[in-house]
Amino acid sequence: MSYNNIIVEQKNQVQWITINRPNQLNALNKETIQELHQALKAANEDQKTGVVILTGSGEKAFVAGADIKEFADFSTSQGKDLAAKGQEILFDFVENLSKPVIAAVNGFALGGGLELAMASHIRIASANAKMGLPEVSLGVIPGYGGTQRLAQLVGKGKANEMVFTAGMITAEEALKWGLVNDVCSLEELHERADKMASKILNNSASAIAAAIKAINASTKHNVDGFRTEIEEFGACFESPDFIEGTTAFVEKRKANFRS
Repeated sequence: MSYNNIIVEQKNQVQWITINRPNQLNALNKETIQELHQALKAANEDQKTGVVILTGSGEKAFVAGADIKEFADFSTSQGKDLAAKGQEILFDFVENLSKPVIAAVNGFALGGGLELAMASHIRIASANAKMGLPEVSLGVIPGYGGTQRLAQLVGKGKANEMVFTAGMITAEEALKWGLVNDVCSLEELHERADKMASKILNNSASAIAAAIKAINASTKHNVDGFRTEIEEFGACFESPDFIEGTTAFVEKRKANFRS
């Protein structure tokens, strides 16, 4: 499939999806959000893909926010629709993908960019990365899940501070607060993300998909995360990967989960 705003590259079992709008610091517009949805959906259905890595083109920005020009004159109903559709087709979609998504954050991750990184399952940042939710400086609040996921990751107090001040934090500060999993030099970022993907690919894809459901359940309202874990745990026992994993353990060999 051909895209205008993203680049999709398959490297063995890892699919790299690069937001490619360097002149706009990779800002998310409607077309880019839709293209990301299509690419992620295809990756999730592709048997050859085990892990997805999201990053931005160039060295300055992962995603520097949403494209403000597209909604500067919106009404209340249009604003609600924008947030609801965006969450449905991209941000919630990423979080609930059955394959792990790693955000390789190169440079600025602001507004919708940070929201996209937070929706990903794992975040690795380059040392030059800066992260923040500056929406209140424009008279609006984060609308793509930012108020919810930021508080889940860094705690309510720090989330309040970041949102209320519209300030940015460094990669090292983000690591300290648990907003990212790892920090490395910009030159090492792709290698570090690939290394993380390789560790994931050693394990059962079906079990990881089950783990994503169980972990996500812990943050959903009116969902019993413990019950979800029990259900997913039980379902694993009928999977081919469970048979292979336990057989390999008994035979004292490495499990072969993927052909």
